[in-house]
Amino acid sequence: MKYGYARTSTQKQDYGLEDQIEKLERYGCGVIRREQVSSVAERPEFDTILDFIQEGDSLVVTTLSRFARSIKDLWNSVELLEKKGASLVVLDMDLDTGTPNGRLMITLIGAINQWEREILLERQKVGIARAKEEGKYRGRADTARRKTTKIAELHAQGMKPSAIAKELGVSVASVYRYREGG
Repeated sequence: MKYGYARTSTQKQDYGLEDQIEKLERYGCGVIRREQVSSVAERPEFDTILDFIQEGDSLVVTTLSRFARSIKDLWNSVELLEKKGASLVVLDMDLDTGTPNGRLMITLIGAINQWEREILLERQKVGIARAKEEGKYRGRADTARRKTTKIAELHAQGMKPSAIAKELGVSVASVYRYREGG
């Protein structure tokens, strides 16, 4: 069985998600799980595939970035697939870890992706430091703090923290932090 996995980082990337699903369908995936969450967040649909995948199955993604967050995460997930007798297929690289060449390529590409990410973060830190020196960097807006009054009002009305978070577009942790109005 071919299990497809499609993911975008935000709810606003509908076209990107649709494109991934179309590619997975063309490849012949019998089951396609999808989600719109950051790679650093919980990925319940991804975890569901890893739970159900069996010997001889393939987990298919359109790009490697949909599959792993880091080289460690990549190897943990590939190792789990191998233990189950399943493989990873990455469409844009024509890569299948069920073959010796595929396992070699995933090793090389995973290491390069990790290096590229670290270089990007280094450059970002340099840019932020320079912007701070020039007084141009303010950081991201503290959305939850600006909504403290509304969080406290909804809490006082008996609304649950998860419902408040959804209503106001903030994290549940922020609701707990600011529910008493401070």
